[in-house]
Amino acid sequence: MKFESPIKRRKSKQIFVGDVPVGGDAPIAVQSMTNTDTCDVDATCAQIKLIQDAGADIVRVSVPSMDAAEAFKQIKLKTTIPLVADIHFDYKIALKVAGYGVDCLRINPGNIGKEERVRAVISCAKDNNIPIRIGVNAGSLEKDLQKKYGEPTPDALVESAMRHVDILDRHNFENFKLSLKASDVFMTVAAYRAIAQQIEQPLHLGITEAGGFRAGAVKSAVGLGMLLMDGIGDTIRVSLAADPVEEIKVGYDILRSLRLRSKGINFIACPSCSRQNFDVIKTMNQLESRLEDISTPMDVAIIGCIVNGPGEAKEADLGLTGGSPNNLLYEDGKPASKLTNDALVDELEKNIREKARLKAEQDALIITKSS
Repeated sequence: MKFESPIKRRKSKQIFVGDVPVGGDAPIAVQSMTNTDTCDVDATCAQIKLIQDAGADIVRVSVPSMDAAEAFKQIKLKTTIPLVADIHFDYKIALKVAGYGVDCLRINPGNIGKEERVRAVISCAKDNNIPIRIGVNAGSLEKDLQKKYGEPTPDALVESAMRHVDILDRHNFENFKLSLKASDVFMTVAAYRAIAQQIEQPLHLGITEAGGFRAGAVKSAVGLGMLLMDGIGDTIRVSLAADPVEEIKVGYDILRSLRLRSKGINFIACPSCSRQNFDVIKTMNQLESRLEDISTPMDVAIIGCIVNGPGEAKEADLGLTGGSPNNLLYEDGKPASKLTNDALVDELEKNIREKARLKAEQDALIITKSS
């Protein structure tokens, strides 16, 4: 299971959102967005902490009013992860938060309005060395583009994006990334594939308004997976009508499945059948819940019987194969110990945590030697 991703990523310019590199050869960043009332500073900071603990690289915060901008000032002082301010309609809010240390400004030119307003935001961003994300959404295209195309289309999204890229170009501003999102997978994919051929800036991927947890995760995995397989994408957000923490988990699951990021445990588990010698589903549910805090990259196989169990277990860092009377635990491809069904999850958790600790120490040693 240990192999590099065969995906050849699109070459893009690198920008920095705070201290997080986006684009170039940087790892694909994973981000989410708060859904608290931004004016509730404590609640927003608490949610940012949960999102950060889940592994987020960047967090976006909606700033819909001047009161929210003042709250953002306090939020920025109380948090450590790079923050993107989400600005709509009132460009003066962008100018305000720029002075409060925002790490990136996300604007939707379609509802910012006149070019001089966009120009004012660009000038402020340039003066403060703040990157901009141009966020084009199918649901908020400019009125003239809606009239021209009749409905949102990939071409409409790209024309909107290039219209505002041209504005940035005229002001010699290259410190930006771009997104073209729709709730339709095909529209989103087509738009990103087209824009990827026209600009060199980093692309932020997402299927907007993807839906609830299950359907949204599936839709995002399909759409983002298609683009990532093409090598397109420098940062992602999985948009779910669910806890933002789940967005981070799903985002990492997508990247891990493509071997584009390695963080936490990659579980290989069978769906279970009557051959199973222990309750695979119950075991997996408990392990996933207990081991969410582990960030060390690991492959762990949990297979209920001996049909595929040994083969999968031998390829994993740790692998359990169901057997009678005892289950067999493999470590680094070799049989290591026998586990009974009594306290099976407790024993597995103990072994996995110990293996994670050893791997973390080995990784740290390698980094020390290489530096």
